[in-house]
Amino acid sequence: MSEELVVDFEKRFAGGTTIRANLRRPAREFNITVLFGPSGCGKTTILRSLAGLERPEAGEIRFNGETWFDAQQGIFRTPQARDIGFLFQDYALFPHLTVAQNIGFGLRALAKQERTDRVDEMLRLFEITGLESRYPNQISGGQQQRVALARVMVRRPRLLLLDEPLSALDASLRENLRWELRRLLGEFRVPIVLVTHDRVEAIALADQVVVMEQGVIRQTGSVQEVFTRPADLSVAKIVGTETVEPGRVIGTEDGLAVVQVGGVELLALLPEHIKEDAYVCIRGEEVVLQRHVDALTSVRNRLVARVVSIVPEGPMVRVGLDCGFRLTSLVTRPACEELRLQIGEEVVAMLKAPAIHLIARG
Repeated sequence: MSEELVVDFEKRFAGGTTIRANLRRPAREFNITVLFGPSGCGKTTILRSLAGLERPEAGEIRFNGETWFDAQQGIFRTPQARDIGFLFQDYALFPHLTVAQNIGFGLRALAKQERTDRVDEMLRLFEITGLESRYPNQISGGQQQRVALARVMVRRPRLLLLDEPLSALDASLRENLRWELRRLLGEFRVPIVLVTHDRVEAIALADQVVVMEQGVIRQTGSVQEVFTRPADLSVAKIVGTETVEPGRVIGTEDGLAVVQVGGVELLALLPEHIKEDAYVCIRGEEVVLQRHVDALTSVRNRLVARVVSIVPEGPMVRVGLDCGFRLTSLVTRPACEELRLQIGEEVVAMLKAPAIHLIARG
């Protein structure tokens, strides 16, 4: 018996739009698969098809050896028969029910004591004990999210589907709850498929990232693989690679590629499939700024750059640089203050060769 979630289907819509999904994930352990991409790329359609809320036109969906959908055999199991949990964007709490009543809503078939015990367990696990008698409009957004998750998990589903679980919260609350959410979900040891278009959320939560564009999966891999080694130019743009510039491989040095970008030469790792023209992709976190060249450093790329922009972004600062091409560095606020960065001033941008990712051009 295959202990996997196997997804291989096509969902077609009037007007010609087709969503194609193809992925395999473990079905008997805690892991979070994040469907990542811009709005309208098909992420939620895949989620709804897994839940049984949409019926694809071709292909199959299997979970732990069970067939949930098979177009050829005419099999289509209902959401109830799939035994999944689905958390919608707006949480969909019942405003006229208390927290405890919301959590226990799906347990009405159980005996009263067992229902009470299950609700108490969820109140404890989600750290919302003391709120059981309150109504949704009497608790915070973060508490509402916990109640909604508790209501889904109290039924002990085999698969959990989350559609933009943090989108209803304000920015500061999202920041606080990203890491907490993964800890809470890990308590239940079930596989999770989560939809988001938020880059930081995907990085914080995912074990596996599935990048989508216009209904098609463009790349699947770990967070490290996808965000540092995008498969093509489209993926690089979707995952928010800060610097993407056309370049040309003009030679090799010590087993590294010599790449010309604008008027600058960089040393980078050379993928086998790239012969000459390439896109040079650099994540902002990889660009280290210093006031002066450190003679002791082993970093191969040391670029004299002029600061052209300084944009605070939460705990980070996005620094735009001109070093013969446009380069972006992401530094912490304390680092920015320590460097005393000012627009128009010169700094040294330090960049290791493995931090430069080349994508074939043309």
